[in-house]
Amino acid sequence: LSSLSGLTHESHKKDVEQVYLRCSEGSIEWMYPTGALIVNLRPNTSPASYKHLTVCIKPFKDSAGANIYLEKTGELKLLVRDGDRSPSKVYCFGYDQGGLFIEATPQQDISRKITGFQYELMNKGIAADLHTVSAPCRPCSDTEVLLAVCTSDFVIRGSIQDVTNEAEEQESIIHVGVNKLYRQKSKVFQLTGESGNWRGQIKTLLECGVKPGDGDFLFTGRMHFGEARLGCAPRFKDFQRMYKEAKDKGLNPCEIGPD
Repeated sequence: LSSLSGLTHESHKKDVEQVYLRCSEGSIEWMYPTGALIVNLRPNTSPASYKHLTVCIKPFKDSAGANIYLEKTGELKLLVRDGDRSPSKVYCFGYDQGGLFIEATPQQDISRKITGFQYELMNKGIAADLHTVSAPCRPCSDTEVLLAVCTSDFVIRGSIQDVTNEAEEQESIIHVGVNKLYRQKSKVFQLTGESGNWRGQIKTLLECGVKPGDGDFLFTGRMHFGEARLGCAPRFKDFQRMYKEAKDKGLNPCEIGPD
């Protein structure tokens, strides 16, 4: 978390301050914004890999007091307008498309304003998976499922306990009961209650029309701004079939116990 305050240079309302961030994910919080910030993302990776990176930002729900631009060689492109209240909206752009320029908007009382957002740097392929525009709800092919098992941030066998639809955010929350945990990058799925059952939540697009149903699924996906996002999710019996077929042919990209 990088936290800054405009009160430190309020007498210089046209000041432009440079901020350098080395982490691949984190957040910026600018209290009482005045002047402008240039946010330089400098991850601890080889500069040769920068062209393969995508930057995503997710403004805080109550972020206010500044416009956020994409800046390259002096040209500004508006990303987030001050006061835009699009809940949970994520803005992504290629690392080589420019940096972030955050300009405070004129305020009568800056003490009531805080501009802030989370950011993530990721491989362009992963970003495309998370923000795909074409057919985001289509079923995965056998090859895609087997690859997802090897590369996803979480892989679990479980059932759909309930689905909560959030119309405002155009998302569905899948409440999952976990029967077997193969992998998780973050502790999204945890033991809950006296029953000692593993449970967790996975988000997906509302348009995919997920509904509670019987049977087990293999849930895979990515972590994105601290939330589990659904990737491939075949019925578990279908995954067992495709895994066995691939293993018999020596074509499974990684080993995982399908039982």
